[in-house]
Amino acid sequence: MSGVAIGGTGVYVPPDTIDNAELLAAYNEYVRRHNAAHATEIAAGKMEPLEESTEEFVVKATGIRRRHVVTKNGMLDPDILCPRMPERPDDQLSLSAEMSVKAARVALERARVAPHDLDGVICAASTMQRPYPQIAIEIQNALGVDGFGFDMLTGCSSATFALDVAESLIRGGQARAILCVNPEINTGHLNLRDRETHFIFGDACSAAVLLPTSEARGDNAWDIVSTRMKSVYSNNIRNNFGPLNRFDPATMGTPDKLITQKGRKVFKEVVPLGAEFILEHLAANGLKPADLKRLWLHQANINMNRLLATKVLGHPPSPDEAPSILEEYGNTSSAGSVIAFDKHSADLRSGDLGLMCSFGAGYSAGSLILQKLG
Repeated sequence: MSGVAIGGTGVYVPPDTIDNAELLAAYNEYVRRHNAAHATEIAAGKMEPLEESTEEFVVKATGIRRRHVVTKNGMLDPDILCPRMPERPDDQLSLSAEMSVKAARVALERARVAPHDLDGVICAASTMQRPYPQIAIEIQNALGVDGFGFDMLTGCSSATFALDVAESLIRGGQARAILCVNPEINTGHLNLRDRETHFIFGDACSAAVLLPTSEARGDNAWDIVSTRMKSVYSNNIRNNFGPLNRFDPATMGTPDKLITQKGRKVFKEVVPLGAEFILEHLAANGLKPADLKRLWLHQANINMNRLLATKVLGHPPSPDEAPSILEEYGNTSSAGSVIAFDKHSADLRSGDLGLMCSFGAGYSAGSLILQKLG
């Protein structure tokens, strides 16, 4: 067979949005109430006061100005600071599957592929709504796909890892076409009381249809030239939430059951790891950074992306060379690099080369070298 291509992509974001001003008003009010309630301990030196935050700090640190969320309810209440949404009964489509189906329908339409043309669904994200039945199989059922489905968890590299796996399955003859979806409901594991992370994440879902290059009919189809994956163990981004938490009631609700990260360490370690990873991938394919028209990087924060792109390209990137979606969407975990591709790839010409890369918890890194068809 010929190669494998991304025939089309789609993105779904929930309608609710929260800008920095709203988020910080709620957080700072929580800080004031906390410090007032513990004034005696703080005055006695037994407790450090919490520090308020500013919009300037958030924008400078990340480039994020607002984010989409599955619900604003509860998130801006200083007494709650957590999303509040009724749990759906088992006979209704789950929130993850609903987001995935909406993104998938866009990707399928753009790829000019019908659900009955698909052989499989891979649902990959940094967190899953439940362990089983698999979200992918629920999506498969909702779309009417006759084949297989399975879930993957690979942190912020879940999307690129899923694309790599799907490409291998198609190239190996186990499937003709595969749908990859990335329903990232990051507000579910976001600690809105943590000054270092409460502003980072947004909710979104990306989708991509993979099929043989010879059958790619979409207006924005890209041949997958090469894929690569890498992982290096690190505790600097961690979430200890899981079914074994019930073994110890004393720690079931401690902060480590939400996302925790040592931001400065992550920055210092992931940037050189990611840059070296990309350069090695290019070299293995006889390519140089100058051969690329565009980088679609994991949308972690603007400073990390600029520095990593600078290390790869050898000069500070222009917005055209390494586009950012952070202002509008925030960090959408594994969906971010696919969203950047979805929003900033149609303008390139037939034959142009680009590289999609994600990096994050694990640590994990995944990249795809892509060439525009047409």
